[in-house]
Amino acid sequence: MARIAIELFVLYLFYKLVFELIIPVAKTTRQVKKQFNEMNTKMEEQANRQNDRQYQNDYSSKTPAEKKTGSDDYIDFEEVK
Repeated sequence: MARIAIELFVLYLFYKLVFELIIPVAKTTRQVKKQFNEMNTKMEEQANRQNDRQYQNDYSSKTPAEKKTGSDDYIDFEEVK
């Protein structure tokens, strides 16, 4: 009789371990991983959009005269006395 009680108690502990610890931890881990991947994807998309806007602003708004570099860009420094 005592052996059956011990076996039932061990089975109960095993049941509690599986259904109250292992399964919830696995579900939480899966959910956190999914949310992290979604956040990472959103951040990459936002960075790509920002880079595209920056690229468009840098190259589409400049006139050909502004794109050209030369000695006209240099301003002489005058010493103030």
